[in-house]
Amino acid sequence: MARTVGIGHQNFEQLIKGNLFYVDKTMFIKEWWESEDVVTLITRPRRFGKTLTMDMAEKFFSVKYADRGDLFEGLAIWQEEKYRRLQGTYPVIFLSFASVKETNFIDARKKICQIITNLYNKSDFVLDTDLLNENEKAMYRKVSADMEDYIASDSLKDLSDYLMRYYGKEVIILLDEYDTPMQEAYLNGYWNESVSFIKNLFSSTFKNNPYLGRAIMTGITRISKESIFSDLNNLEVVTATSEKYQDKFGFTQEEVTDALREYGLSEREDDVRDWYDGFMFGRQSDIYNPWSIINYLDKKTFSTYWANTSSNSLVGELIRGGSRNVKMIMEDLLGGEALHTYLDEQIVFNQLDTRESAIWSLLLASGYLRVEKFFPNERRGRHGYNLVLTNREVHMMFEQMIEDWFAESVPEYNDFIRALLKGDIKGMNLYMNKVALQTISYFDTGKRPSEASEPERFYHGFVLGLIVELADRYTVTSNRESGYGRYDVVLEPLQKEDDAVILEFKVFDRDEEESLQDTVQSALAQIEDKQYAAVLTAKGIMPERIRKYGFAFEGKKVLIG
Repeated sequence: MARTVGIGHQNFEQLIKGNLFYVDKTMFIKEWWESEDVVTLITRPRRFGKTLTMDMAEKFFSVKYADRGDLFEGLAIWQEEKYRRLQGTYPVIFLSFASVKETNFIDARKKICQIITNLYNKSDFVLDTDLLNENEKAMYRKVSADMEDYIASDSLKDLSDYLMRYYGKEVIILLDEYDTPMQEAYLNGYWNESVSFIKNLFSSTFKNNPYLGRAIMTGITRISKESIFSDLNNLEVVTATSEKYQDKFGFTQEEVTDALREYGLSEREDDVRDWYDGFMFGRQSDIYNPWSIINYLDKKTFSTYWANTSSNSLVGELIRGGSRNVKMIMEDLLGGEALHTYLDEQIVFNQLDTRESAIWSLLLASGYLRVEKFFPNERRGRHGYNLVLTNREVHMMFEQMIEDWFAESVPEYNDFIRALLKGDIKGMNLYMNKVALQTISYFDTGKRPSEASEPERFYHGFVLGLIVELADRYTVTSNRESGYGRYDVVLEPLQKEDDAVILEFKVFDRDEEESLQDTVQSALAQIEDKQYAAVLTAKGIMPERIRKYGFAFEGKKVLIG
């Protein structure tokens, strides 16, 4: 009989005692323990089992769970006699920054300090011993949500000291979602303050801590060493391209096959692969995100389970407010093409507005892109990648995101699409001016927007909308070679009864043109002079079935002819 599928469980004990669906990942314990690494940072996308793995590690090592080998009986790690003796023998400090999502530094700092205070409250049995002198007990009691910086920075190191004295063993520290406060700091504009505070906390806890035995940190991103990790030269970083633990987070193909068989869904395996496969860690390909698989096993219907529960706000903001080139790359990715780029897997958050490679690094770390091909370059340190959208689920997530951009601010967008399909130039002009008026600023959200850049940012955001809206009727491409130049946008019909469409965008230049009408004529002339229709006629589309439009921009005013 198939086990019950429990949704959202992050507590290892509940899964095991309830005999709920669980894929055995306990050999992570052996692989990590035998690595002998002091501090391990593991980055994986959201909902890939990081929190459950950390909870499992706590229940395996912590003295609080001594004599609880029953939780591991029948699992892979319990086949090893050495690890049976290891279970429940170490003091463990387990904390998570998952809930630190405040919009200002004062509240974020207080939230972190309160999390640490809660750990102290659970360990105040040490105050009833003679292990601490009166000064240390006084310092212990100063730990609070409002404690001063010098107390906060050493608080986890001091707690390690107290627990080591009590148990007679160095402490294991487990920190889950270490980077959540940093992402929120970037989004809400208090990055520098957070860097200073967290850098001091991490340095004291993970570097200058003689009471630390080992530590694991998990998160989505590998934040640049130049920021919060500048003092940590003892850090072993495990990213998406690392071979360590490559099959310990997410489900492998074999594990998914077994799960589908258990629930009588083996005949749907190809569809499951299309929807949810595509992740790759190290050399391990065909990794599935657990959240989508578990939800599919439960509901037996396909949907964007993982993509809809991930925090997409940062990704959406970076693409929506990105440069013309960022939007063009997204157009290609949505069209099934690969991005060839050189990047460092470190995320430099304060460079996300100025360095495009940082954006692609973030999307790779977050799971929205996968490595199709890897080109190591040890000499330069910046490796080459061919990146593509991870799978169908991610593709649909981006489509929905783009639809929402227009749906939230411009109901007229669909009216413009209908007018375009009918060849109604009057309607196109009416609705496009409403669209442009409301969305040019929306798409021009860079740190240094300019009047000249607005149409460039806008019309590639507009093209992203076309790609999503017209996917069932047209193949939409932009900035491709045809004839003697590169066109702006071509809509190639998928149905014989539809016309092909060429769109050329131009910004009004007062030095060369007297009116927007002149700019429209210049755009139309460029379509003819450069023979942009060649790519369509070469595919057998008759010239009379090719419509051509020039778009002239002056600020937020548009004229189409």
